[in-house]
Amino acid sequence: MLVMGILNVTPDSFADGGKHNELDAAVSRGLEMITEGVDIIDIGGESTRPGADRVDEEEELRRTIPVIEKMAPYLDKNGVKISIDTMRASVAKAAVKAGATIINDVSAGMSDNQMLSTAAQLNVPYIAMHWRGHSKDMNSKAVYKDVVSETISELEDRIKVALSQGVKKENLIIDPGLGFAKDSEHNWAIIDAIDRFVDLGYPVLVGGSRKRFLGGDSPDQREEATINLTKKLKDTGIWAVRVHSVKPHKEAIG
Repeated sequence: MLVMGILNVTPDSFADGGKHNELDAAVSRGLEMITEGVDIIDIGGESTRPGADRVDEEEELRRTIPVIEKMAPYLDKNGVKISIDTMRASVAKAAVKAGATIINDVSAGMSDNQMLSTAAQLNVPYIAMHWRGHSKDMNSKAVYKDVVSETISELEDRIKVALSQGVKKENLIIDPGLGFAKDSEHNWAIIDAIDRFVDLGYPVLVGGSRKRFLGGDSPDQREEATINLTKKLKDTGIWAVRVHSVKPHKEAIG
């Protein structure tokens, strides 16, 4: 199981907003992750926390591309990959040109109708997350009769669309989208049924790091619970966990 380290170059992300939104601070954190054994560094320039406002394309590019360009020379010798956390095809394209080799799209192509064809043309791994809407209104869409079956069904629909747009099966990775249009009980139901997502036959990414359903009054207070979640998931056959800290999760996986 791989560890994907979160590097949010934003002022407003829920757990680390403002910590790494300057170029030098972001690169320093990226290099620190490499020393801790990270497998993938996920760089994002737009917060997707509940209620967050979208940033424009120019600002997202300004935040992310210089960090990727500065980090890229360190990647090959350390075997580390960069993923770009974006819903925009234009940002994904610029990021891959700068040195990213994975696209992590929380909207699974629903936010930008050019994303899937762009991912196909770029021919890099593409992470499609279960998504029902942007941050402003996603909480109102957390309505399910059977969250596991419905999330799987909706993910399968996005897989079909991605394949039809030319994304190769071997490049597809899925993410059940913990915390996105899901209440606490929904998140736990998905975690308890993660084998059903693995059984779909695609690598599975799980991103529960420091999210509210883990308890605690603040994101920092949820770190221990996040590590326990990684321990719970380590023998389930998932592909990777997406986390804010790297070293304790590498240790938890063993």
